Amino acid sequence: MVVRYDPGMSDTQPSVTMDCLIPTPPETLSIDFANTLYWRGSDPPTETFGTMDDLLAWCREQAGVPAGLAEACRAHGEEAGEPAMLARALALREALYRLFHAQAEQREPLADDLALLGGFLAEAAPRVALARVDGGYAWRIGEGRATLAGLLSPVLWSAIDLLGGARLAKVKRCANDACQWLFIDDSKNGSRRWCSMSSCGNRAKAYRHYHKAD
Repeated sequence: MVVRYDPGMSDTQPSVTMDCLIPTPPETLSIDFANTLYWRGSDPPTETFGTMDDLLAWCREQAGVPAGLAEACRAHGEEAGEPAMLARALALREALYRLFHAQAEQREPLADDLALLGGFLAEAAPRVALARVDGGYAWRIGEGRATLAGLLSPVLWSAIDLLGGARLAKVKRCANDACQWLFIDDSKNGSRRWCSMSSCGNRAKAYRHYHKAD
């Protein structure tokens, strides 16, 4: 990966030749990204992305972003201002959370959230070709920019695939008001209530048992 500056662009938007592969993301990646704020109903909630390093690590480990692209985005962040870049990432996360939550409650989404997502999608890395890699598939991305949208491209691809797909109707929010995580209910009868039976489900079960004993 070679980072270069285009004289026709501002210094805060470097172009980058990104001849690299990114694994095709599952639809759930955008849900996972929205869930990086833990215990939303608690005071305070638990933040995964305290620093830009946290975001870069998540993108590498969870979204399959190549280290070279992550480092190019880090260089861009140092010029554009890492706090501002991180704030934009968190704004996207919260917009995605609200969009999926609105779907779960069968409400209309906020126009501002759709506009913010649309802006990111317009800047996402282009998917040039599908490649067979290690028994799976990956997207070869073409020339783009080492910006936040480039870094978060797998999340953005996942979000648009989920929003435009059949599983959107299965998006729910955990019934634990302290948790509020999103999940996709693939159960046969569509009756799942908890993000995980082993965590929030068991908490609710223990709570009912305790009060029943009283």
